[in-house]
Amino acid sequence: MTEQPVDEVRFEHRMSDADALMWTIEKDPMLRSTITMVVVLDGTVDPVAYRTTFERTSRAVPRLRQRVRSNPLSLAPPRWEVDPNFDLGYHLRFARVPGAGTMADLLAMAEPLAMQGFDRARPLWECTLADGLEGGRSAMVMKVHHAITDGVGGVRLMLELFDLEPDAPERPMPPAPPVHVMGQAERFVDAFQHTTRRQLGMARRFLADGGAGLGDAVGDPMGTLGSATELAASVARIMRPVSHPLSPVMTGRSLSNHFEVMTLPLDMAKKAGKSIGGTLNDTFVSGLALGMARYHREHGVDLPALRMGMPINVRTGSVEVAGNAFVPARFEIPVDDDDPQDLMRAIRARMIAARDEPANQLVEPLSNILNRLPTSVITQIFGTMMKGLDFQASNVPGCPVPVYLLGVPVEALVPFGPLAGAAANITLLSYQNDLNIGVNVDPAAVPDTERFGACVRQGYDEILGLV
Repeated sequence: MTEQPVDEVRFEHRMSDADALMWTIEKDPMLRSTITMVVVLDGTVDPVAYRTTFERTSRAVPRLRQRVRSNPLSLAPPRWEVDPNFDLGYHLRFARVPGAGTMADLLAMAEPLAMQGFDRARPLWECTLADGLEGGRSAMVMKVHHAITDGVGGVRLMLELFDLEPDAPERPMPPAPPVHVMGQAERFVDAFQHTTRRQLGMARRFLADGGAGLGDAVGDPMGTLGSATELAASVARIMRPVSHPLSPVMTGRSLSNHFEVMTLPLDMAKKAGKSIGGTLNDTFVSGLALGMARYHREHGVDLPALRMGMPINVRTGSVEVAGNAFVPARFEIPVDDDDPQDLMRAIRARMIAARDEPANQLVEPLSNILNRLPTSVITQIFGTMMKGLDFQASNVPGCPVPVYLLGVPVEALVPFGPLAGAAANITLLSYQNDLNIGVNVDPAAVPDTERFGACVRQGYDEILGLV
């Protein structure tokens, strides 16, 4: 999808219905939606200057100082409110990479940090600065709740933290965002006004259309009926519960995780996608499919397809609202084609069909309806949808030029998406000419993690061999 340049990020004071849904389903800890970013630095930074940088960033990005406040007496989504007791020291941690300071040691340190839930009474982020990485390097392990932003938004917000030049001048310290803690009566009135404005907005849009939907129904009743039937079928597809994953191998689920990292050359991956008239995303998913097929064959299983979850970015325009802007698509992808190019074409067709689902436009209205249900019911609905995924995959466009933290070059940016009920989450983030792929697997589903990683690497080698 082509993205428009973003000139401004707007921070709303209330969650969207979709973000509220993501917040609510965490009653089941297996559905936690924590995004973790491992930033490898080619050197070390001064802790005092580091704290000052985060002080400035937390003022420039108000969401980093805001907590979530719900109103049980209202159907309106929760509010973002500045924490009156915001304590930067709570969110910034310092550590040393254990053992010999290898990348594997760093990832082993990051795994339990990513597993731990947030204190829901505080802003939903934490960052650990770790020195002792081999080669005189250091690293940041930053985790944020998915309700704050998705991967695309997270990259844009992190540009507030990094500089584009090693000797960039110090940025001015903005004022702290104002604190206003609502009383219960004020909270109820505000929620009521929000709900009223939303309903009036829907009515105005209908009238501005001249009642086009009603006119279509009168002028072309069969066409309107056909469109409604198609939309209903699309809603049924995206909301369809699934009781089990398709894989007979990766069936276990737990609250544990395991991190692996692999890196591909961006230019070669793009060329592989273009070899079938496709894109980088086709290379990403197809290599993953080949790796999954190889892993299953090594376990004595040949299967035709696996069920994948993938966010579809829907950002548009020059003003971006902070938060999430994606459609959580679920669809089956083939894994049984031995010809890499034929497999890429088949996977590309499936992803385009998922992107063009008519029900994608109804994510917010459907979320609004679901948010009216009891929390236990919502959690059960999404548990049946998400725990039936074999894996999740996400492709996040990153920064094409080098960035720096307090003059220290950023060597790598590695993302790890939440498992959220799946056996694995594989997330790709581009940085300069590197595609850094963070592999997050549930060891209950994939106990032989080294074997799994080797299979995925071989799958990508096969795809890049097309170039």
